[in-house]
Amino acid sequence: MSLRIRLQRKGKKKQPFYSLVIANSNSPRDGKFIEQIGSYNPIPKPYIVEVNVEKAIYWLEQGAKPTNTVKSFFNRKGVGYKKHLLTGVKKLIFENC
Repeated sequence: MSLRIRLQRKGKKKQPFYSLVIANSNSPRDGKFIEQIGSYNPIPKPYIVEVNVEKAIYWLEQGAKPTNTVKSFFNRKGVGYKKHLLTGVKKLIFENC
């Protein structure tokens, strides 16, 4: 079972609101998901992205692959950088960070 971190659309017509969810890659966009880890609201300028960083890192370590859009949100929030530092700490490259 391959996992994806992707957006799930919610909201009314012409008023989108998205949730960042962990889902099986074969499930439909608005279908069954495993866990919700954040949200994205594109209406206000600048747009609002909320991500639970600890859960995102946990699922990335479990092998979940983010979509391109979610990957850009993670880069904006520093998820990739924090995961990189934690990997270094686990390998004892960085001590007492």
